[in-house]
Amino acid sequence: MSTLKVNMKDDYKERIVPILMKEFAYESVMQVPKLEKIVLNQGLGIAVADKKIIDTAINEMTTITGQKAVQTVSRKDISNFKLRKKMPIGVRVTLRHDKMYEFLERLVRVALPRIRDFKGIESKLDGRGNYTMGIDEQIIFPEINIDNISRLLGMNITFVTSAKTDEEGYALLKAFGLPFKTESKNQ
Repeated sequence: MSTLKVNMKDDYKERIVPILMKEFAYESVMQVPKLEKIVLNQGLGIAVADKKIIDTAINEMTTITGQKAVQTVSRKDISNFKLRKKMPIGVRVTLRHDKMYEFLERLVRVALPRIRDFKGIESKLDGRGNYTMGIDEQIIFPEINIDNISRLLGMNITFVTSAKTDEEGYALLKAFGLPFKTESKNQ
């Protein structure tokens, strides 16, 4: 292998596919699970009071992902929360293909190591091979300038895989380098 840095997409084809084929005894390369998309979501209930929060969140999410973020709106009226139907209450980005792999690489190699007292992420998948993790502060991403932050906002990051089981999804995400907590997984 040359001294060039291998990106996540090539790493999947060259390293991860053979590992998973051997581990799960797949008969064809097409059976090997793959990462289909990464969805970043910020729920911003506080935006009911201040509309500028949505614009700020869209700009930050666009900066982090390199893809235009879209606002999500409420589906129904909830009077206790002063919420009306179709009010903006969040921001979402769905990443696929090259942008997905680029974001995954930055998340694993740059952003997660910046978390103070980081001991790994929980290893609980959803039962269908997908994984969702929460991040408390958007400032772990180096693209965000801390001086321009008015409020710390968290987000959910969902990794959608083509895996049929949690075991396959876990093996795929672990091979991509997601730092799961050391063997707290009971399989």
